[in-house]
Amino acid sequence: MEKIKTSLRESAVARWIALALISLTMFFAYFFVDVAAPLQSLLESKHGWSPETFGMLGGSEFFLNVFAFFLILSGIILDKMGIRFTILTSGFAMVIGASIKYYALTESFAASGLAHSLDSFWTSVPASAKLAFFGFAIFGVGVEMAGITVSKAIVKWFKGKELALAMGLEMATARLGVFAVFRLSPIFAERGGVPNSILWGVIFLIIGLLTFSIYTLMDLKLDREIGADENSEPEEVFRVSDLLLILKNPGFLAIASLCVLFYSAIFPFQKFATDMLSSKLDISIKDAAAMFSYFPIGAMVLTPFIGAFLDKKGLGATMMLYGAILLTVSHLIFALVPADAFSPVVAYSTIVILGLAFSLVPASMWPSVPKIVEDRFLGSAYGLIFWIQNIGLLAVPILIGWALTAANPGVAEAIASGQDMKYNYTVPELIFAGFGVLAMILSFVLKHVDKTHGFGLDLPNKK
Repeated sequence: MEKIKTSLRESAVARWIALALISLTMFFAYFFVDVAAPLQSLLESKHGWSPETFGMLGGSEFFLNVFAFFLILSGIILDKMGIRFTILTSGFAMVIGASIKYYALTESFAASGLAHSLDSFWTSVPASAKLAFFGFAIFGVGVEMAGITVSKAIVKWFKGKELALAMGLEMATARLGVFAVFRLSPIFAERGGVPNSILWGVIFLIIGLLTFSIYTLMDLKLDREIGADENSEPEEVFRVSDLLLILKNPGFLAIASLCVLFYSAIFPFQKFATDMLSSKLDISIKDAAAMFSYFPIGAMVLTPFIGAFLDKKGLGATMMLYGAILLTVSHLIFALVPADAFSPVVAYSTIVILGLAFSLVPASMWPSVPKIVEDRFLGSAYGLIFWIQNIGLLAVPILIGWALTAANPGVAEAIASGQDMKYNYTVPELIFAGFGVLAMILSFVLKHVDKTHGFGLDLPNKK
């Protein structure tokens, strides 16, 4: 007991330093996730990409995670191999995948034999997009593996302490990466085109790999202090059949379903939001990106406070319901308010509402998972939730790209030929609002499951 009392995680300074190290890497990871999001029009005019191709790029991030089951495998690796091995593996995967995506958009690739080979099939999609899809899929394996590993690492350092606050601060830091990308990516593109923006993203990820490496040293020291060795056999060896136990848990199924619906109306939307605001307000892409950059700011500021509230007062399941309601309202405003009434004030107000929703649900959802799943299943449970989430994140950007083209016949061809045309985003926004309505329904289901099984999702996290 004395060893545990004096271990590194009992030091508040050490706990928060560990959190800062892994959060900084997630800042860089989230920057790269959306590094091309403000550049849709440039990819269409300079690289010959259509809205469907742009949507496929967003979906490609999740291809290997979904169809090759890499996310479930990542969870199993995390439970069997431990945090240090998994976090470094994720960091290397992000850097490798991002570098491939950068190369795909360079002139060197365009003049290479590989580009000519890729042009020989699937001719409706440019060779640059095909290689970018491949690189982004590898990056996606790394970033989602990092996500579940960081979640388990935070539980390791903060369980029974400021768990929701710590998760909230990590998410807030990641959201700051989204703010940074919508501010910086258009500026980088002005000074070297889309490849320059991607290159800066790669540089940031290399720095993130270094911070992950420093964190592993702290993790190793903690394990030595408490007499644990994550590279040894776990007390109960994980079996693939244990996934069935997780899937039979009604609380897990409710949270996983809510997760995929909620995030399907957030992350795919981020990729189209800049062009949507530019079209509806008739402003430049740079100004639209700057406007939308305030979306993650609200989430960044509010999430830690919501986390602190959840630690002390609880109401996690209730917060998820409120978040789903706000999500639906914001997308309905984007969809139904006519362009002549859609002023910058309306746009900023709606972005704030969406940002509040983006604070409430994740801050409540992720600290709830340890309440419904045994610790030995935690990595696999996070991996399974992320896998289910990734199914939506793979399909929805492709769906939105298709819906945008179908609802705007001839516009994509006009933009490709150099004409100044704008898309109407009413149909895509109604699709996003539909996800919000379904998320509201799942929130009520989750509250019912919590009441029936006594998971304590509305109870405080701090003991």
